[in-house]
Amino acid sequence: MNYSINEIKTDLQYRFGDSADLTVRVFTLKSALKIQAAVITMEGLVDKEQLSQSVLNPLLTFDYGTRDAAAVSEVLFSSVMASSDVIKLNSANEIVTYITSGFAVLMADGAAELYAVGVQGYSFRGVSEPESEVVQRGSREGFTEPLRVNMSLIRRRMKTPDLKFEQMTVGSDSKTQLMLCYLQSQVSPDLLGKLKNRLNACDLETVLASGYLSDYLEDNGSGSLFSGVGISERPDTVCGKLTEGRIAVIVDGTPAVMIVPHLFVEEFQGVDDYSNRTYYAAFIRLMKYLSFFVSVFLPGLYVALAQFHPEYFPTWLLINTSESLAQTPFPVTIEVLAITVVYEIMKEAGLRIPKSLGHAVSIVGALVIGDSAVNAGIISASTLMVVATAAICGYVTSPLYPPIMMLRLMFIVVGGFTGLWGITLATAVVLIGMCAKTSLGVPYLSSLSPFSLRRMRDVFIRAGWKRLSKHTIRVQKFPETEVQDANRG
Repeated sequence: MNYSINEIKTDLQYRFGDSADLTVRVFTLKSALKIQAAVITMEGLVDKEQLSQSVLNPLLTFDYGTRDAAAVSEVLFSSVMASSDVIKLNSANEIVTYITSGFAVLMADGAAELYAVGVQGYSFRGVSEPESEVVQRGSREGFTEPLRVNMSLIRRRMKTPDLKFEQMTVGSDSKTQLMLCYLQSQVSPDLLGKLKNRLNACDLETVLASGYLSDYLEDNGSGSLFSGVGISERPDTVCGKLTEGRIAVIVDGTPAVMIVPHLFVEEFQGVDDYSNRTYYAAFIRLMKYLSFFVSVFLPGLYVALAQFHPEYFPTWLLINTSESLAQTPFPVTIEVLAITVVYEIMKEAGLRIPKSLGHAVSIVGALVIGDSAVNAGIISASTLMVVATAAICGYVTSPLYPPIMMLRLMFIVVGGFTGLWGITLATAVVLIGMCAKTSLGVPYLSSLSPFSLRRMRDVFIRAGWKRLSKHTIRVQKFPETEVQDANRG
């Protein structure tokens, strides 16, 4: 098929209308046949200096002699264009995808080929330390928004041809590019096939962040409080997961890389665990587990004990707690719920307001919620201490904060109405749901349920590197996953 500049120009004007950022430059080449060429770009997405040096100057200064359109197009591809990133397009429909990605599309009038030239020049945030995964001993590099930059951060750490990148496009309108990243010798073809099928089934019109795709990657929908899709902003963390047979999904325009399959125990693991001495890494990890349970259960247990089982308090603590609660006008359940909700409101306000006002919010919260409310007898000091302790412990495992918050509220309500027996029953229901949850067919609670003694070397404590390096257990080799694979076979 031979492409006409006028037809391509008319089609783009039909698609984009009067959009001011679409630019179609038409030139008459230095040719005996006066052949015309067009350069199509989107304003603001290309580097004008690179466009001039790599495309326009060579295009206009080269003498094409008596060559026809087909020969001119071949010369453009082989000799004229100075860019190292030149792609032959398969059809005119790909023009929109490439020009909106920062490429310049070049064509000769009447030729059968279209070329996309890499002259991207849009501004983006540089590589910096991720704010959500700060480490003491480790790399200070974090992912950024451009897809190619994130790919290079992974490739620089995994210098092996076994590392593969597969490109996909999601979003019927946004045409968002994403990359599937995995080690070919480590990944399970079954897991990779499942992931591709779910991404191909995505029917979203617009994908602007990795979170848009999380529901599509979850097993049995997204009804669980816990997520079977991991998120990381650190290249070293992603590389470590790839060696275990996992798959990373890099979405263009977002610095958060998704990792599947994802397990519950991984929420308590960090880069520092593998950089510090074994005994200290084990201590820190145990503190994370303790903080998780304190954050989830402490307010609910406090409400249940204060309202239904005061006999479990030591005598001195019972007297102090009773005196403190007797001076407040609200039942202990309402009191704990109110303080928890107010704290969440203050947290959201601190995240949204300008940083210059952050100190003012902290001061107001400390004075009004802390000192003044206790002195006025609106809340008790013991209740404030319990809620504050649970809130602080929740940030130790910050990726789990959303489910921690929901579980905390649930246990407060259950403990306030049914006591310890209700909390016990609610805990059993939560555990059953977690045991039933899977991530791409891999049990979410591995290696706790189903139990694997060999995998326990990196769950509650971390074994030394001499032991960890002897054998890497791939995620598809977990006990229950092997049973499922055998049944399918």
